[in-house]
Amino acid sequence: MAGGIGSRFWPMSTPECPKQFIDVMGCGKTMIQMTVERFAPLCPLANFWVVTSAEYVDTVRTQLPQIPVQNILAEPAMRNTAPCIAYACWKIRQQCPEANVVVTPADALVVDVDDFRKVIARALEFTAAEKRIVTVGIRPTRPETGYGYIAAGEIAGQENSIEVRKVDSFREKPALEVAKEYLAAGNYLWNAGIFVWSVNTIVESMKTFVPDLAAKMDEMSRAFYTADEPAVVRSIFPTCEKISIDYAVMEKADYIYTIPGDFGWSDVGTWGSLWTLLKHDANGNAVVGDNVYLNECRGCIVHAPGAESVVLQGLEDSIVVERDGRLLICKLSEEQRIKDFRK
Repeated sequence: MAGGIGSRFWPMSTPECPKQFIDVMGCGKTMIQMTVERFAPLCPLANFWVVTSAEYVDTVRTQLPQIPVQNILAEPAMRNTAPCIAYACWKIRQQCPEANVVVTPADALVVDVDDFRKVIARALEFTAAEKRIVTVGIRPTRPETGYGYIAAGEIAGQENSIEVRKVDSFREKPALEVAKEYLAAGNYLWNAGIFVWSVNTIVESMKTFVPDLAAKMDEMSRAFYTADEPAVVRSIFPTCEKISIDYAVMEKADYIYTIPGDFGWSDVGTWGSLWTLLKHDANGNAVVGDNVYLNECRGCIVHAPGAESVVLQGLEDSIVVERDGRLLICKLSEEQRIKDFRK
């Protein structure tokens, strides 16, 4: 899934070029390129599919030339994750009715890629056996209020130290005190938005729980792999209900499982979260950019890979970002108010 507009990561990420298409880490690869690289050993590149906004199709083609052009699906309108996922899964099912599918955002980071692949491989085995859905859960390291949570229940299977647990419930992003309770309880996981299922399972699930959406996908699918497909998708897809896959299926079905993971996942949704993931100098500063010079600065994140020269003195616990003539300087503690500042 690569259709987000990256509104939380201004000024680096903008609707014209959201974060999934940017080298956020300063490593020479964009987020979507890192995502494909992460999954490449598990699946032939010919079996990768990208669903994105129509305006980003050319960017996807440029950044991922190894993925077949016909596997890049253009959403004519943003309708949340359930229609996005349905479009891809209905298409895949028509071509490969026994397919097992991993759905992942294009803009997350995983530190321990080997452990991540082991979890995904186990999830694929588990969902291939029968009607099951697995959502990957992340063991929390702090009382985070920016993520939804999964309440993990009894163990449904264990292999090579990888547990599969029944999902008791999903919880919305909590207040800080509630997040602290979740952390202390020990069975709550961050919801990473990564799902594994067979195409038959998800199609049957949507027919049961969101029949109107499934009916629209059935109507669209009659034009799949024909010259009429683009026009039919442009006509029908924007009429789909705006609904997340969590509300559409995950919170309604009773065959939902989770595999807890410890592989250093982050959705890199804030400058503060990016600061925790980057290397720090002796004063706790994290820098992306070759021409950044700091003097008596502490606990800052500076992201200016394209700047000719950046010199900072005396800043503490601050964000400094420059991209394409847009400049942000603010305290890390005030990051959530960036939208208000811009108004």
